Amino acid sequence: MVNIDGTILSSEQATIAYNNRGTYYGDGIFETIRYFQGRPLLFEAHYFRLMAGMRILRMDIPDSFTPEFIEQSLIDLISQNGLNQGHSRIRFTVWRKTGGFYSPQNNDVHYSITATPLEGVYAASDYREVELFKDHYILSGLLSTLKTSNKIVNVLAGRYALDNDYQDLLLLNEKKMVTEGISGNVFVRSGNKVKTPPVLDGCLNGIMREQVIQQLKRMLDYEIVEETITPFELQRADEIFTTNVVKGIQSIDKYRKKEFNKELAAELLEIFNDKFFS
Repeated sequence: MVNIDGTILSSEQATIAYNNRGTYYGDGIFETIRYFQGRPLLFEAHYFRLMAGMRILRMDIPDSFTPEFIEQSLIDLISQNGLNQGHSRIRFTVWRKTGGFYSPQNNDVHYSITATPLEGVYAASDYREVELFKDHYILSGLLSTLKTSNKIVNVLAGRYALDNDYQDLLLLNEKKMVTEGISGNVFVRSGNKVKTPPVLDGCLNGIMREQVIQQLKRMLDYEIVEETITPFELQRADEIFTTNVVKGIQSIDKYRKKEFNKELAAELLEIFNDKFFS
């Protein structure tokens, strides 16, 4: 079952206009939310990121888009799909209403909600070898921090990874600095110092990124800094991992000839599984 503009329909009935602006121009934004046993995790952070993104994209926010309305809409769809008791992935997508070419005729929006099951708690990742993606670049700046429906660089990186037997790729900005993985923020540990790119380098303003930063600030064994990461730092690192809300912490095993340990990633996995799923 799928929610389209507040109406819950079967996936076969849930159709949208062929010329919707999300498809035509990438004129949309979305949130991916993890759901567990009756509650969307980190809902407040997701809600405020969505509202901030809509404002930056100059979309009109409907009066109905209160935190209570959206949270209840997620819960209702989960119930309709019989996913109340387990782990689920929810996608809340907003796109501007049809009309106009590059210049929209108005700023009203449509929305959809979908839900799919997940297997369980955060788990250690399978073997992951990565490389830099150099065919195209993420532009540093505010727009790249948003989770918009225009993710063509990530899509092309994903295709490149599949074609070349990599499990992830690290994306670069136009200054050829490391920004993020295909679907997660990147953290690099050297000794007790952990670095992650600042959002204005072009990385997504990730919900799990912020959770990890806050957690590392509480852990006396590590120093966390938000600083630009050069590709040269990767081979000198002790550990590299990526983060997102759905998969949690995903270690990188190998970059070129360098292999990494998973010490901090394992520690964080245990902390967040206890925090979210106990």
